Amino acid sequence: MAKSAFQKTKLLHLARLLLEQTDEDHPITVAQIIQELGKFDIKAERKSIYDDLEALRSFGLDVQCRKGKSPGWFIGEREFELPEVKLLMDAVQSSRFLTQKKSDALIRKLEGLTSAHQARQLQRQVYVSGRIKVMNESIYYNVDKLHTAIAAQKAITFRYFDYDIHRQKVYHREGRRYTVSPYGLIWNSENYYLVAFDHLNQEMRHYRADKMAEIVVTGLDRQGRDRYPDFQIARYGQKHFGMYSGQELTVTLRGRRDMAGVVWDRFGQEVILVPDGEEHFTVTLPVVMSPQFFGWLFGLEGGLVLTAPLQAVEAYRQRLSAAAGLCP
Repeated sequence: MAKSAFQKTKLLHLARLLLEQTDEDHPITVAQIIQELGKFDIKAERKSIYDDLEALRSFGLDVQCRKGKSPGWFIGEREFELPEVKLLMDAVQSSRFLTQKKSDALIRKLEGLTSAHQARQLQRQVYVSGRIKVMNESIYYNVDKLHTAIAAQKAITFRYFDYDIHRQKVYHREGRRYTVSPYGLIWNSENYYLVAFDHLNQEMRHYRADKMAEIVVTGLDRQGRDRYPDFQIARYGQKHFGMYSGQELTVTLRGRRDMAGVVWDRFGQEVILVPDGEEHFTVTLPVVMSPQFFGWLFGLEGGLVLTAPLQAVEAYRQRLSAAAGLCP
């Protein structure tokens, strides 16, 4: 049999055909395979197809054959199972830090991990009504650059901005570049934050990744370890409610016993709760004083009460008075 110019790609076309068009519920027969390969001017006989299917199986593809009512060949187990792809799809669709354009592009790529028939199931997955998306398309690439700098333990420079009422960028520090040493990324309140040592202020700070522009990974070694020898990114995130900045204090909370899970969910299972009578406990924690912290306490409706230090208690009282429109 004369070979066409495309004959050498026969095995590649066969693998793609199986991956894209078949699954357990949609097998394909050898006759159909021969017909599909013919569309690419690739000649094939039944025996050669069987040999090719065995070659793909030996290579690692889970090529399976089913006999009976709906006979045919199909791909069984894949790199990602359908439930796993659905989870990834939900995460992409509901992620605020991804723009709509980038979400759509990622979704199309995720669909490629399944057969065409399974991909139609993915299109019915979770859509969050009115989901607010960020405006900065570069977030996707910012995160990649930040991971590169963190892995290399190198400092970065960038410009930092907010938006005005006309959706125009307004740069901080009159547009001058920040120089920081990245330590890690935190996912909080549906946003990515970079935690880094600020070279100018000589302290740890955090920055919204989608508000960083013109990021450059420098050749400067990372700084800050001498000032923060025991720094842990997880603890930094625990202390900052909603990633609001403020004064850090060690506070004492008194709570009902049924609030134990609330404390452990927020601060981790290693936090020690000290019994205080039959129905209560106390816990001492480092937190950053911020409106978000006070709002978290208020939302617990007295289940947790701030008892010390006096500075924190007075600040909380002033917040409550201001919210109620009362004189302090």
